[in-house]
Amino acid sequence: MSIRLGNSCVNCQKYEDHFCQLHETTVGTKHTCDSFDMRAAIKDDNNCTTCSRYMSATCPNPKKAAPHMLCNHWAPQEVA
Repeated sequence: MSIRLGNSCVNCQKYEDHFCQLHETTVGTKHTCDSFDMRAAIKDDNNCTTCSRYMSATCPNPKKAAPHMLCNHWAPQEVA
C-alpha cells in the first residue's frame, strides 16, 4: 500500500496554523472542501539530512547516504 498526501486542509494553501483563511474556521487533518488548493511544495528540502532514515538502521543505503543526496526511500523527519 502506498502512502500519499491527501486533499486535507493541512496541505491547502489557504491553511495556516489549524485555521482556514477562506472559510474563517478552525480545521484539521480530517477536513477538506471543494475550494482545496494544493500547496506547490510542502517541503522542498528533500535530501539525506532531512530524511528520518538518515544515519539509522532503516536507511536503505547507509554507505552512500550523504548531505544533498536523495533516494527513492526518502521519508520526512516531521510531517506538519
